[in-house]
Amino acid sequence: MTRDEQKRAVAEAALGYLTPGDTVGVGTGSTAALFIDQLAAHPELVAAAVPSSEATAAALRDAGIRVVGLDEVPAPAVYVDGADVVDPELRLIKGAGGALVREKIVASASRLFVCIVDESKLSPRLDGPTGDHPEGAPVPLAVVPMAAPLVSARVRALGGSVAVRPGYLTDDGLTVLDVSGLTLDDPARREVALDAIPGVVENGIFAGRRADVVLLGSSTGVQTLEPPV
Repeated sequence: MTRDEQKRAVAEAALGYLTPGDTVGVGTGSTAALFIDQLAAHPELVAAAVPSSEATAAALRDAGIRVVGLDEVPAPAVYVDGADVVDPELRLIKGAGGALVREKIVASASRLFVCIVDESKLSPRLDGPTGDHPEGAPVPLAVVPMAAPLVSARVRALGGSVAVRPGYLTDDGLTVLDVSGLTLDDPARREVALDAIPGVVENGIFAGRRADVVLLGSSTGVQTLEPPV
């Protein structure tokens, strides 16, 4: 299977976690977009959807799917989204598309988090190599714009290097800093430490709210990964 075929296969496989009439949380990115295509083809499986970005909301509406917020459905049955990196314990790095704040909110609110990725995203460590990032994927930080210099200085003091996404603001008006070079041997601890920097609204490490299931597209088909016992 090609990489695109792997993405389509896991997007279709994610439908197996829905019960007709569910409200589903939907992520942002190329693989999540393929999942929206699957929802459009099977409207009986979803009563409504909670989007993780304005782009996802628009795509859901175009697909004829009712869009709701967490005020209306506080606990979606399932959240389906992709990731930039997945480790063997189903911890993730997310946020290459800039939607990490809302993604983590909706994932945390949902009862089940199904992550859909192709095999290039799997790495033995969150700071390890992937198909897209041989030297390790950066960790995005969504920060209040005026705090970007302070956050950058604090991150450099931790041993990271910082790149500001030029001319980019999130749906919530936040600047995104992409941080490379941080050691992630304890992802949960690093996640908490980054969020503690004044001005950081959220970071792209999903260790506190890791995936419950990862559907991994491979050359031989879809593999189901669950957390180690």
